[in-house]
Amino acid sequence: MYSRESHVSPQSDYYVYASSALAKKLYLYPVSVGHFVYEPGYQISRSRFDSFLIMYLEKGSCEIRVDGQHFQAQAGAFVLLDCYGPHQYGSVPGWEAAWLHFDGVLAREYFQEIRAHYGCVLHPANPSSLCRSMERIYQNFKTSQPIIEPVLSSEITRILNGLLVPAAEKKKSGAYTHLIADSVSYINEHFQEEISLELLAQKAHLSPFHFTRVFAKEIGATPHQYLLSTRISAAKFLLKSSNTPIKEIAFCTGFHSESGFCSTFKKWEGMTPGAYREAGEPPGE
Repeated sequence: MYSRESHVSPQSDYYVYASSALAKKLYLYPVSVGHFVYEPGYQISRSRFDSFLIMYLEKGSCEIRVDGQHFQAQAGAFVLLDCYGPHQYGSVPGWEAAWLHFDGVLAREYFQEIRAHYGCVLHPANPSSLCRSMERIYQNFKTSQPIIEPVLSSEITRILNGLLVPAAEKKKSGAYTHLIADSVSYINEHFQEEISLELLAQKAHLSPFHFTRVFAKEIGATPHQYLLSTRISAAKFLLKSSNTPIKEIAFCTGFHSESGFCSTFKKWEGMTPGAYREAGEPPGE
């Protein structure tokens, strides 16, 4: 559909979507998507528009007012807004933008995490990839392709994940990001085995001290804490989904003894493995 809004170029178009009940229950989903050329003087002020907004400025600049704060976005920036609350945006010179109103499971959690750490005007590390995802969603509607809601949800998730990695963060830690990602993958695949700090540091070609510092900065936990967390998560799954004896679970998740497993589990979860298992329905019943 072509826009009839004042101060929006007539060639601007948009598409609205009524999601299925399943999408509202399981996915992130588009509410509307479009590509607008905002003419000089465009302003919009809304008390509520039930959705979240992602906008990518291709040209020009835009001023945003939300939560009593004022922000300025220039070409090349992404804007993320919670439109459930009052919001205003506009521009004297005008701007051109691709935009997506979305909602669904985890939408608010994503918004709150991104906003708390990076604000509402964002400069992600890989903007071209996020723009391609937005373009694929837009083209899906523009060319009347079949609507496959899991695919649309995947594209929206990809955009939001990308907004969680601003360019400034990448500049600070990009030299080590892939090394730590490899270390995390190794832990996830080999947590049942003996894994030492020295082994992980050697694989990353860093000293143990430097590796620990970089790992903690990237992940938010030391290598040892992450390893224990992975082992405890695996143990919790086995406790709830099988009748495997606790002693066997201890050894198959990388612990050296049943007593060591039980004491660590209680420290992390506040209860013994047996109590954790009994807290839910007995496996197999």
